[in-house]
Amino acid sequence: MSKSVRWLVPMMIAGVLGWVAAPARAAQDMVQFGSTIHVQKASVIHDAVCFFCSVDVDGAVNGDTVVFFGDARINGEAKRDVVVFFGDVKAGNNASIGQNVVNFFGGVKLGENTSIGHDTVVMFGSLEAADSVNFGGNRVVQPGAVFWVPFLAIVFGIYFLVHEVRRSRMRRMMRGY
Repeated sequence: MSKSVRWLVPMMIAGVLGWVAAPARAAQDMVQFGSTIHVQKASVIHDAVCFFCSVDVDGAVNGDTVVFFGDARINGEAKRDVVVFFGDVKAGNNASIGQNVVNFFGGVKLGENTSIGHDTVVMFGSLEAADSVNFGGNRVVQPGAVFWVPFLAIVFGIYFLVHEVRRSRMRRMMRGY
């Protein structure tokens, strides 16, 4: 079988799959890298995804709000999940989050009369909530010390171990002179 015939079948299959595949729909999604997403008071978007930036919601987000290395500031309505990695979630007074709030390595601050539809999970951070906050589900808060104290102990342990090994080698080398 020649090389061109061997490649013909996989190329035909890839062509048919590419022709049949449904295109992604992102008409009302906002995805940014390094530029803050602002959802104005009268605006409505579906999903907001931000890398190395923040999301400011004064209007409504019908889908999810996801932020990596930035903050999510909700003053309007986020109808589904708000997920933040290495940043903070700040919900203003009378803000509404329809489902879950998830935060890794950051803090969550909830203003007066804020409503959370389901669960609130804060891993390796802090939760500040006014007394009037309405939680529709569970609250799980794992303080940052649970991660940072063992992590720093391991780092310093490795540092001192390497330091002592180098010092021992240096002493042995100096004895030879």
